[in-house]
Amino acid sequence: MTADPLRFGLIGAGRWGRIFIETLQRFDAAKLVRLASTNPDSRALVGDDCVLSKDWQDVAGASDIDGVIIATPPAVHAEMAHAAIAAGNPVLVEKPLTLDVKEARALLDFAESKGAIVHVDHVHLYHPAYRALKKEGLGLGPLHAIRSGAGNRGPYRPDASVLWDWGPHDVAMCLDLMGGKPTSVSARLCERRKVEGGEGESIALQLTFAGGLKADIELSNILEKKKRFLVAHYDHESLIYDDCAQDILVREPRPDDAKCLPEAATVIDVPGTQALDQVLTDFTEAIMKAETDLTGLRLGLNVVEVLDDCEKALKT
Repeated sequence: MTADPLRFGLIGAGRWGRIFIETLQRFDAAKLVRLASTNPDSRALVGDDCVLSKDWQDVAGASDIDGVIIATPPAVHAEMAHAAIAAGNPVLVEKPLTLDVKEARALLDFAESKGAIVHVDHVHLYHPAYRALKKEGLGLGPLHAIRSGAGNRGPYRPDASVLWDWGPHDVAMCLDLMGGKPTSVSARLCERRKVEGGEGESIALQLTFAGGLKADIELSNILEKKKRFLVAHYDHESLIYDDCAQDILVREPRPDDAKCLPEAATVIDVPGTQALDQVLTDFTEAIMKAETDLTGLRLGLNVVEVLDDCEKALKT
């Protein structure tokens, strides 16, 4: 007998909120039954059976739902997540968890005290290619270095700089691969210029972990075209996750061990699952199993702490 789909409420129908709406429309394990949004087009985005409200508290505190998804500007994540946890609702919150370290720590403390289910949507951690990279790397010896890059032409957000907009994904992947926080960070502004629609930036981060392993991250919203990649260097080979390439995951010899000829690279097959589908699958399964593991929330806090350290380094 097939179980009834879980009932989700969504706060926010902006760009990413609309992506959640579209994903839930084809997702069998859960359906959207409540939406809080001030977007005037919200009714056209959801079915007549979805209760629409302009007050986010109507969703956060609802007693007729199984979980709350928060897809709003990050400055209000903490308040909304706190209200949903207080109401006993599991929470899936968009990245970054917050823009403030104290808020993030307080949210983790509160979630722990309530035994809550809280997931943070660092969506690339759920990508089948990234998960395959982690599994493949287990057989390649120790990790020696990480290099990643992300960006596009825009967006230019008044509520989040390129560091806080693009950076959470790369930092989350680096911390996840390393299993902990860096011992130090450095950051520098490579370029800043006025562009149509706002102010654009390119920045470079370096995270140094125990043992001297370094992760170099480049972020920009003034690129000619989108990029999103992560390269993990092991003893003799490297794994390359490139979300914008035809071959999303590739294993190739390191230049100091063999000539990087095209035929030397090995394309690794990965499942065709969409990353956001996996986000919702993991969230749904946690709710059904009543799993209160807060590993993702702790990682979310660590990401905020690292980004905060990088922001301070940029200012100095």
